[in-house]
Amino acid sequence: MGIVVITGTSTGIGFATAATLARGGHTVFAGMRNPDRGDELRELASKERLSIRIVRLDVDNDDSVDEAFKNILKENGHIDVLVNNAGISGGGPVELVPIGIFRQIMETNFFGAIRCIKAVVPSMRERRSGCIVNITSVAGQFGMSPQGPYAASKWALEGLSECLAQELSAFNVRVAMVEPGVIATPMTTSPRPMPPPTNPYFPIIRRMVAYFTASLKTPSSPFEVAETIQGIVDGKSTKLRNPTGHDGAKLIQWRKSKTDEEWVKLGAASDSEWAADAQKNLGVDVNSP
Repeated sequence: MGIVVITGTSTGIGFATAATLARGGHTVFAGMRNPDRGDELRELASKERLSIRIVRLDVDNDDSVDEAFKNILKENGHIDVLVNNAGISGGGPVELVPIGIFRQIMETNFFGAIRCIKAVVPSMRERRSGCIVNITSVAGQFGMSPQGPYAASKWALEGLSECLAQELSAFNVRVAMVEPGVIATPMTTSPRPMPPPTNPYFPIIRRMVAYFTASLKTPSSPFEVAETIQGIVDGKSTKLRNPTGHDGAKLIQWRKSKTDEEWVKLGAASDSEWAADAQKNLGVDVNSP
């Protein structure tokens, strides 16, 4: 069993992954920007006698990342697994989203992962052992309006991960991506405000909200994602890309079933045409509100 560091563990996928890997016998260091939000995970660890330690870890901050990983390495001598889970959502038409939001999303979802990767790679490379799991998204495989800011950050992380996997393969360090679809977490279940009908992009925003609403009628648990991660960590999966959730693989296949031009044209389709195409390919009854 190994020493595992997971980022963004106060809720959702990070919480589920910390619990799942600790139940599997691993020693988990659960990173949180604000450890005061870790009461639920502390209670679980105490109740089940799990080896989970909550550590202050703000992936947006160089000093916070350096201090957290230096302390873990000093105490344990090595880190076997890094799970880069910390991330934030954010969408909207490219024209309307402020540049500051783009920067904020990229800072956490992309640069935050890089900070943590840089903290563990030297020791993993020297030991010729280790595993890095980057939680990307199906949005890292294809772009769907109005998810430009979020998709851009996940595309960037997927590109980095593929390069990193090649770089570290010679040193017996594995890199894998986990690509969730719509998972029932606070990120997806929080109310999604609708823009006024006068918004020029109102139809495409309405469709995305409709899809999330329909998908969450049969929600995938974050523990399903955690099981995918556990399979990678324990060596049951050796794939670079690992779609997960009930719609993860379906969404990616939907994109692959179309040419680039067909996919772009779908953005201009009528609501009924879009809903029919989504239902045909995803098996989800999407009726725009």
